[in-house]
Amino acid sequence: MKIICIGRNYTAHIDELKNERPEEPVVFIKPDSSVLPKQQDFYIPEFSNDVHYEVEVLVKIKKVGKHISEEFAPTYYDEIGLGIDFTARDLQSKLKEKGLPWEKAKGFDGAAVIGEWLPKTDFKDINDLNFRLLKNDKIVQEGNTGFMLWKIDEIIAYVSTFFMLKKGDIIFTGTPAGVGKISPNDYLTGSLEDKELFTLKIK
Repeated sequence: MKIICIGRNYTAHIDELKNERPEEPVVFIKPDSSVLPKQQDFYIPEFSNDVHYEVEVLVKIKKVGKHISEEFAPTYYDEIGLGIDFTARDLQSKLKEKGLPWEKAKGFDGAAVIGEWLPKTDFKDINDLNFRLLKNDKIVQEGNTGFMLWKIDEIIAYVSTFFMLKKGDIIFTGTPAGVGKISPNDYLTGSLEDKELFTLKIK
């Protein structure tokens, strides 16, 4: 499986990192080795002093598809989830300054947290989903999929023009504003429409 991530998909997050608003989706890939095993704590890597949480709504692809039209995109997924795209911000900044790829900053071991999955039929409208991340019981990120620059079906259609999507692939759809640094002993909790989908200890 592959993990396809969308960057800069919420205006407020673009503004907080002082990035340019893209004319088309920003796409990058995490390797499957970046998935944090279930029930495992997250250990801050030695090569970074500034790892940030980025909570995101996830979509799991259920069948093979290529050049998928937006109209038929909903037939390619049945499950919605929530996760974290951990980012070594200090390393990412250095790479961006040199015009280099971000993989070392976003694809390291454990950098992809994948919570529990819910049937999309649980939701009335996937383009109106509320989600949030708590750090030590305090809300640090809140978002709604209605504020995405590119909605889920648009993302699937766009990404499938470049990459064949396969059963089990996961799409990280972008993070809202509020990203921030994690520290040892932090405790993170992610919820989608008030349903808790993951908890995580930081070491």
